[in-house]
Amino acid sequence: MSPEMRKSFHHHLEEVGAELVKLGAMVTETLPRATEVLLEGDLEAAEEIVQGDDAVNELALEVEESCFQLLALQQPMASDLRAIVTAIRMCGEIERSGDLVVNIVKAARRIYGVPLDPRLRGLIAHMSEEAVTLFRHAIDAYVERDAPLAAALDDIDDRLDDLHGQFIEAIFQCFSGGAVDLQVAVQLAMIARFYERIGDHAVNIGERVEYMVTGWLPEHEAAARKAARQRVEGRAAATDMADRTAADMADRTADRTADRTAADADRTAADAGSPGG
Repeated sequence: MSPEMRKSFHHHLEEVGAELVKLGAMVTETLPRATEVLLEGDLEAAEEIVQGDDAVNELALEVEESCFQLLALQQPMASDLRAIVTAIRMCGEIERSGDLVVNIVKAARRIYGVPLDPRLRGLIAHMSEEAVTLFRHAIDAYVERDAPLAAALDDIDDRLDDLHGQFIEAIFQCFSGGAVDLQVAVQLAMIARFYERIGDHAVNIGERVEYMVTGWLPEHEAAARKAARQRVEGRAAATDMADRTAADMADRTADRTADRTAADADRTAADAGSPGG
């Protein structure tokens, strides 16, 4: 790649990065609004969020197409290739997170007008804050090429997982006490799952950032474990085969020895019984 082509390539790659950051910002800005819709019952804002998802999908498609063009026209190698692959994967993670935000709003419309227990409201607010924090950290890690921050997202996500568990427990308590009916309880459980999944997508983005910076993925560790198991199993199979072969040879040797002994005995008996023997 000539210096001019390389300069053009990195310029386009920077544009892709900027668009990815914009895409992530659309999610992190919309999520608190979706939570407000849920807690305050703002149906007008709910419709705006649902309609606004088209812009997220459109931008995600543009970013993916730009990445594919760079792959096809520039044929990048090493770190440049990892940067493009990361952008493609991140694009999907962000777009699906935007879909989850819309799902929160749609679920909020299904339970519109239902008063929520103060504990449920508090946990919803906390889950929203944690999900936004995770997503912002994920985007920051990408912008700053911060592999340690990216790696820490999995541990940070534990807080959101814990809140999710508390929320599910609170739903059961409210349902048992008659504060919410079954349909509302199911919708609330789904909402909690949506927040939790947004956190998971942020963790996935972190893993992709780690890959972009270091070339490492969790799948590499899993592949190494599988290869080690296969080597152990291969050695065990080889040892077992050797043992069976040795045993078989010993059996055949014993059979031949027994046959020769029997034959010798037969000849001895025949000689003893013959005339003049």
